[in-house]
Amino acid sequence: MHNHTVTLKSPLPYHAPSSHPIFSPPLNLRHFVSPLSPPKTGGSIYHNPVFVCKGIQLSVPCHGSASLGPSNGNGAAVHDWKVRSVGIENIDVATLGNLCVDIVLNVPKLPPRSREARFAYMQELSKFPPDKKYWEAGGNCNMAIAAARLGLHCATIGHVGDEIYGQFLLDVLSEERIRMVGMSEDGDNVDSSSASYETLLCWVLVDPLQRHGFCSRADFCKEPAFSWMSRLSGEVKMAIKQSKILFCNGYGFDELSPALIMLALDYAVEVGTSVFFDPGPRGKSLLTGTPEERQALIHLLKMSDVLVLTSDEAESLTGIGNPVLAGQELLKNGVRTKWVIVKMGSRGSILVTMSSISCAPAFKVNVIDTVGCGDSFVAAIAFGYIHNLPLVNTLAIANAVGAATAMGCGAGRNVATLEKVIELMRASNINEEDEFWNELVKDLDTGEITFLSKMVLNGRNNQVNHVALQKVVSELLLKLKDNRLEGKVVS
Repeated sequence: MHNHTVTLKSPLPYHAPSSHPIFSPPLNLRHFVSPLSPPKTGGSIYHNPVFVCKGIQLSVPCHGSASLGPSNGNGAAVHDWKVRSVGIENIDVATLGNLCVDIVLNVPKLPPRSREARFAYMQELSKFPPDKKYWEAGGNCNMAIAAARLGLHCATIGHVGDEIYGQFLLDVLSEERIRMVGMSEDGDNVDSSSASYETLLCWVLVDPLQRHGFCSRADFCKEPAFSWMSRLSGEVKMAIKQSKILFCNGYGFDELSPALIMLALDYAVEVGTSVFFDPGPRGKSLLTGTPEERQALIHLLKMSDVLVLTSDEAESLTGIGNPVLAGQELLKNGVRTKWVIVKMGSRGSILVTMSSISCAPAFKVNVIDTVGCGDSFVAAIAFGYIHNLPLVNTLAIANAVGAATAMGCGAGRNVATLEKVIELMRASNINEEDEFWNELVKDLDTGEITFLSKMVLNGRNNQVNHVALQKVVSELLLKLKDNRLEGKVVS
């Protein structure tokens, strides 16, 4: 076996999780390599140092095999995650699966393209757990943290292992006042010391050209990472029943079997819990995946109350390029679908119902990092849904929370704070592109169209109802203030 040495130097100021970005075209982050620096929008891009690394040297084999992850022995922290799931009541949002730790490292060279070589590369990385300063909560932790910072009571339903990475995730969630509900049970047919029980890791590797690649053991498994889980425990059912919203996304299929995801969906429907689904980049691959994956995807699209997706994702699922028409098609094919929200990057977002279309241009910000923006966006959609806000207000706060996250570095604990969201809304600087929006809604045979505008002269114009941004911002700030007075928001 031939070896070569990889030196991990000072990482870029970047916490890149495994979830997909919202303000850029959808990417398959499990295998995609792209420039790390986002485009400039209206001002200079600055970077805030986050990491300081003295360098780690690894001998990476070109071929061969090794352990996928650290063992549970030799001083690794062992914990009882079930302790964290007590007191489950009055949950606003529960996320399903997709709990992972992102490890962000600078490398002189990205992983090789061949499957075997990438597998060996990841195995060697896993032998030497880097310092915790390179770790960040990823996956659905992003959405839960963003929602909790808006004052929602949140829980994460999923699995973490009995090792240092699992303990790290539990500590982060606890610090953010998010409950953890474990999905595994004592009767599950798996050895707690085996690799298949361990917390899922996503290695985020950055090269000198500021491109990044991703490695996870889910990339090399024929089955979902936790395919040994086949039923919903009583505790999981109680968490779903006590939640107003159950949030699922496409990356949940990397961990949980399609059958288990459908069990959770059907139980939520049975007990009256609203279901949010964001297919993300995985939606397209699920559509062409196994029969079980296709069945689960179609079931989610039909039975979810709210669908959240990018314009590219909407087109890939419907074959319709116009995001409004694509949203209407998803509504028409749905059984329970009430809202379809389509994200259109720096232009903004739309919310389509059976009787209306709401449009909200994006806030202008200096973009530093778009990772985690989509998770932050959907957290604010949940806030608007739960508080029964006007639809255009819901889009406005979602745009603000997503944009505030884009102004920082990475996701996890780096998603938008409430203070940053309030600051952004008070500035009230939106990206109005009248020509684009007029073309988007032209000749549509639909009900009322509501449009968020910076300046409104006469309010309604033909079938379009223009709503003043300042009015919407004032109402949102008052709502957030009320939440803070009620003790729901932690500053």
